[in-house]
Amino acid sequence: MKDGKFRILAINPGSTSTKVSLFEDETSVFERKLFHEASVLLKFSHVNDQMPFRREVILDMLKAEGVDPNTIDAFVGRCGGTHSQPSGVIRVDQNVYDDAVKGLDGSEHPAKLGVMLAWKFAEEFGKSAFTLNPTTVDELNDYARLTGIKGVYRFAHTHCLNQKAVAEFHAEKIGRRYEDCNFIVAHIDGGITVAAHEHGRTVDSNMGADGDGAYSPTRIGSLPVLTVLNYLETHSADDLRRRCTRSGGFVDFFGTSNSDTIHALVEKGDRKATLVWNTMIYQICKQIGEMAVVLCGKVDGILLTGGLVRFADLVEFIEKHCGFIAPVSAYPGEMEQEALGLSALKVLRGERTALTYTGRDVWQGFEGMDL
Repeated sequence: MKDGKFRILAINPGSTSTKVSLFEDETSVFERKLFHEASVLLKFSHVNDQMPFRREVILDMLKAEGVDPNTIDAFVGRCGGTHSQPSGVIRVDQNVYDDAVKGLDGSEHPAKLGVMLAWKFAEEFGKSAFTLNPTTVDELNDYARLTGIKGVYRFAHTHCLNQKAVAEFHAEKIGRRYEDCNFIVAHIDGGITVAAHEHGRTVDSNMGADGDGAYSPTRIGSLPVLTVLNYLETHSADDLRRRCTRSGGFVDFFGTSNSDTIHALVEKGDRKATLVWNTMIYQICKQIGEMAVVLCGKVDGILLTGGLVRFADLVEFIEKHCGFIAPVSAYPGEMEQEALGLSALKVLRGERTALTYTGRDVWQGFEGMDL
């Protein structure tokens, strides 16, 4: 604690960057987005292997900012890879860390490094660690789970942290409660997820890090199953897994995940870049249409968030194709850092109780049915 104020470090690893923010109570002292070129991250065979690299990047940044980690009261990190959990703030312990390392949700997503780094820093400096709304928050309806293969299910895997933060912010902005609204929220950045938020619950979404939905700067998006099988005749399963989260999309087309680089080509009229860029947005629009059906057309707003929303042509494309469904609102960037910091602050102040990680999935199957 500094000058009677709680100091909280929010750690948010993404597919192309590590975002770090220092808060003193509600005030953001600084926020740094440390970009990592895809070629650097691809040197690590597994996302877990990025831990030492990202840890040193964070410590170097803190040193440059003149911040002693010992003065930080709590570390809060983005979370993924664990058993599915209800929404809310969760106290991080060794079980959370161990399950994140295992990647129990089946994907190799860098979000889990947030909670892993938070826990290691908390251990090292003798402080508390928390997380909020992991990528595995499960509020799906049953129609969103079943597939055409017995025993194979769709599961919750979204940018839940940012999506809920933006939805809550927008609801307050229009003078309503998040729990009383229906929103379609599209997180558009290195990864892309589009979800239906029905009265405060994310009842359906694409599985962005699992080869589902629109392709993105680092991900392959949806592919026909037989096409995948043909691809696997000459490529390994590990290669395909990497393309799902790290080396698909722009990386495969252009050798970089840097959207500014690709968009600069679009602005110059490059035909390849324009086709790839607009196809990505086109696929996002199709996902938005799907979620409108989930909500029976009763949509109070389409909310666009994430780093790529800074590009005006992307927003205009979506407005043109989806504006008939509901008003489109753009919130470039993310609200994740503020949500992470404020959630930890409320726990430290005793204004909110942190959940205990259950170590088991929210959904336990279709009871009494052989599905």
